[in-house]
Amino acid sequence: MTSVKRTHFFALITILSVTISFIGLIAVYNASVVEAFNDFHDKYYFAKQQLAWLVLGLSAYFITSRFSSKLMKKISLPLFVFSLLMMLLVLIPGLGLRLSGARRWISLGPFRFQPSELLKTSLVVYLATWLESPKEMKKFAILLAFCLGLIMLQPDLGTAVIVATLGFGLFYLSGNKIREILLFFIALTAAAAVLIFASPYRLERLKTFLDPTSDPLGRSYHINQVLIGLGSGGISGVGLGRSRQKYAYLPEATTDSIFTIVGEELGFIGGVVLIVLLLSLSVVAFRVAADARDQHGRLLAAGVALLFSTQTFVNLASMVALVPLTGVPLPLISYGGSSLITTFAALGILASVARLQKL
Repeated sequence: MTSVKRTHFFALITILSVTISFIGLIAVYNASVVEAFNDFHDKYYFAKQQLAWLVLGLSAYFITSRFSSKLMKKISLPLFVFSLLMMLLVLIPGLGLRLSGARRWISLGPFRFQPSELLKTSLVVYLATWLESPKEMKKFAILLAFCLGLIMLQPDLGTAVIVATLGFGLFYLSGNKIREILLFFIALTAAAAVLIFASPYRLERLKTFLDPTSDPLGRSYHINQVLIGLGSGGISGVGLGRSRQKYAYLPEATTDSIFTIVGEELGFIGGVVLIVLLLSLSVVAFRVAADARDQHGRLLAAGVALLFSTQTFVNLASMVALVPLTGVPLPLISYGGSSLITTFAALGILASVARLQKL
């Protein structure tokens, strides 16, 4: 690969990331304008917050894109330990904020921070360094099980699925046999099944997934409103800013369900354009991983690619009822500082791998 082509990848990552995030900013404004005016008497309230986080995210992107491989190896363990500490602190009453039955945020005055978002990125950086040399399946299983245990204490099954996919993917790409991974994966799947059937609300979500029409005004309300919104968009949409679902019909309109607003306002065409942009960024990420000059760079880029593509798939698949609804934000699009800033930091790491290939 030539130096020009490597520079091309760096530019592509930057252009795609910025483009998608600005589409997200517009989507957040359109999805939040009613709620923002009703609750804060300022229709730009959520958009202004998202813009501030976007500026911080872009700053994080350009900082991490200048990281050297040596620096990333040096900070991998402290960053990972810090993220685990945050995952423990979120469980402490008074520090951890409990919303909708889940304790996933640390409240710092007017600010809220979601430690699981940091954990995903720090896990990529740590595993890329740790798995650079071969590791036993037993040690990997203990590490991953500990991370998943902390996530499920919140609880957050959607994030657990993403972290498990990320961990298995990097362990396999580091040169380990698929047979060992499959055995551990089967054990985790069995554990997930037990958690689903032991938890009433997870079981309700599974029943809703199997039959979305079973209780349209109760447990199936959310997915029905998602499908109504996407269906009403048709081919070309109802028009930018003209969504009806944002008038308190659609739950989580600015966060997990924001793609519904995009699909309703811009229709099938607009939804496909956004998906193509997200898919393009995923493809570029995997290409950077395939062309990395060493094992560490390969695992770093692959980790970011797996993280971004898996989270995108889980969110979009839940919006079209291919998987049960989960509380997973759409990368670079959904409202929220923790997700936006850590996603940009991870993409900056990807960009650094592309940049370092020139050296």
